[in-house]
Amino acid sequence: MQKLINVLAVASAAVSVAVVGTGAYVYVNKDAIIESVTEKALGSLGGLGGGLGGSIGGDLPIGTPDLAPTTPQASSPSSLPTVPTF
Repeated sequence: MQKLINVLAVASAAVSVAVVGTGAYVYVNKDAIIESVTEKALGSLGGLGGGLGGSIGGDLPIGTPDLAPTTPQASSPSSLPTVPTF
């Protein structure tokens, strides 16, 4: 029974060392990891025809929106109570 407990203790220590070591590696190299992920993400966007402003930009309308009201807006009613000023 003692041998089983010793094996479990060694296995637990190995897992703890692996978790702490991985955390330390990520903490020390976090800037390089972020830069690598950013470059890969931006590189995958390169196939969209010159980036975000490539072939899509010419199709977008410029000026008044399509959902602009065609009839004049009604003004607020003038029968609202006024608040007296002192």
